[in-house]
Amino acid sequence: MSYSIKYIEEHVNVTANTLRYYEKEGLLKNISRDSKGHRVYSDENIRNLSFIRTLRSTGMPISEIKRYLELYELGDETLSQRKEIMMQHKAKVQNKINEDLKHLEVISYKAAMYSIKDNEANQI
Repeated sequence: MSYSIKYIEEHVNVTANTLRYYEKEGLLKNISRDSKGHRVYSDENIRNLSFIRTLRSTGMPISEIKRYLELYELGDETLSQRKEIMMQHKAKVQNKINEDLKHLEVISYKAAMYSIKDNEANQI
């Protein structure tokens, strides 16, 4: 299938500016053009975009994503390097989740304290 920028914006929730930026940075490659010169995205482009967005939303810098994708293009001889990048990123994401869970505990405790105070106030 082929998809327009408008389709990607509406159904994949990525702006045209982001698409163009990812293309300019070399993250999205092999973007076809229609007879009018408009970008046309394939299913593979959308899968790659989804992967890039996952990495970005979990804090991986553009430079590291580029490095990973460059290694991917070099083929199977880079499997161990790509695995290492993913394992390091996984550890960072897990650490962030653990940190967020600790913060959530503090916030939950504080919210519970207000609930107790509200109940005490209603009894007076």
